[in-house]
Amino acid sequence: MELRPEMVGDALTRLRRAQGQLAGVIDMMEQGEDCTEVLQQLAAVSRALDRAGFKIVSSGLRHCNAARERGEEPEMTEQQLEKLFLALA
Repeated sequence: MELRPEMVGDALTRLRRAQGQLAGVIDMMEQGEDCTEVLQQLAAVSRALDRAGFKIVSSGLRHCNAARERGEEPEMTEQQLEKLFLALA
Protein backbone atom coordinates (compact mmCIF):
# COMPACT_ATOMS: atom_id res chain seq x y z
CA MET A 1 0.00 0.00 0.00
CA GLU A 2 1.36 3.37 -0.95
CA LEU A 3 1.68 5.75 1.98
CA ARG A 4 -0.19 8.97 1.30
CA PRO A 5 0.44 12.25 3.16
CA GLU A 6 -2.99 12.14 4.79
CA MET A 7 -2.22 8.66 6.10
CA VAL A 8 1.17 9.36 7.66
CA GLY A 9 0.99 12.92 8.99
CA ASP A 10 0.86 12.03 12.69
CA ALA A 11 3.24 9.10 12.28
CA LEU A 12 5.75 11.33 10.52
CA THR A 13 5.53 13.86 13.35
CA ARG A 14 6.17 11.10 15.86
CA LEU A 15 9.16 9.83 13.85
CA ARG A 16 10.71 13.29 13.65
CA ARG A 17 10.31 13.66 17.41
CA ALA A 18 11.89 10.23 17.93
CA GLN A 19 14.76 11.23 15.65
CA GLY A 20 15.47 14.20 17.90
CA GLN A 21 15.19 12.04 21.00
CA LEU A 22 17.60 9.49 19.53
CA ALA A 23 20.11 12.23 18.74
CA GLY A 24 19.82 13.26 22.38
CA VAL A 25 20.45 9.71 23.56
CA ILE A 26 23.54 9.47 21.37
CA ASP A 27 24.82 12.77 22.81
CA MET A 28 24.16 11.53 26.34
CA MET A 29 26.15 8.38 25.66
CA GLU A 30 29.03 10.28 24.07
CA GLN A 31 29.16 12.58 27.10
CA GLY A 32 29.17 9.67 29.54
CA GLU A 33 25.82 10.47 31.15
CA ASP A 34 24.23 8.29 33.81
CA CYS A 35 23.22 4.83 32.55
CA THR A 36 19.73 5.03 34.07
CA GLU A 37 18.94 8.34 32.39
CA VAL A 38 20.25 7.09 29.04
CA LEU A 39 18.14 3.95 29.23
CA GLN A 40 15.03 5.92 30.21
CA GLN A 41 15.45 8.14 27.17
CA LEU A 42 16.17 5.15 24.95
CA ALA A 43 12.95 3.52 26.17
CA ALA A 44 11.07 6.71 25.28
CA VAL A 45 12.51 6.60 21.76
CA SER A 46 11.49 2.97 21.42
CA ARG A 47 7.91 3.75 22.50
CA ALA A 48 7.75 6.65 20.04
CA LEU A 49 8.85 4.38 17.20
CA ASP A 50 6.30 1.75 18.18
CA ARG A 51 3.51 4.32 18.29
CA ALA A 52 4.46 5.63 14.86
CA GLY A 53 4.27 2.09 13.47
CA PHE A 54 0.91 1.47 15.11
CA LYS A 55 -0.37 4.76 13.69
CA ILE A 56 0.62 3.69 10.17
CA VAL A 57 -1.13 0.33 10.55
CA SER A 58 -4.20 2.05 11.99
CA SER A 59 -4.30 4.46 9.05
CA GLY A 60 -4.00 1.52 6.67
CA LEU A 61 -6.94 -0.20 8.33
CA ARG A 62 -9.08 2.91 8.00
CA HIS A 63 -7.99 3.38 4.38
CA CYS A 64 -8.82 -0.21 3.46
CA ASN A 65 -12.17 -0.11 5.28
CA ALA A 66 -13.10 3.09 3.42
CA ALA A 67 -12.24 1.40 0.12
CA ARG A 68 -14.49 -1.56 1.01
CA GLU A 69 -17.34 0.80 1.92
CA ARG A 70 -17.02 2.43 -1.51
CA GLY A 71 -17.26 -1.03 -3.09
CA GLU A 72 -13.60 -1.02 -4.12
CA GLU A 73 -10.99 -3.70 -3.58
CA PRO A 74 -8.64 -2.56 -0.77
CA GLU A 75 -4.92 -2.42 -1.48
CA MET A 76 -4.19 -4.83 1.38
CA THR A 77 -6.08 -7.68 2.97
CA GLU A 78 -6.93 -7.78 6.64
CA GLN A 79 -4.46 -10.64 7.01
CA GLN A 80 -1.65 -8.56 5.52
CA LEU A 81 -2.41 -5.67 7.86
CA GLU A 82 -2.62 -8.05 10.81
CA LYS A 83 0.80 -9.45 9.91
CA LEU A 84 2.25 -5.92 9.84
CA PHE A 85 0.64 -5.14 13.17
CA LEU A 86 2.04 -8.28 14.77
CA ALA A 87 5.49 -7.50 13.38
CA LEU A 88 5.46 -4.40 15.61
CA ALA A 89 4.55 -6.33 18.75
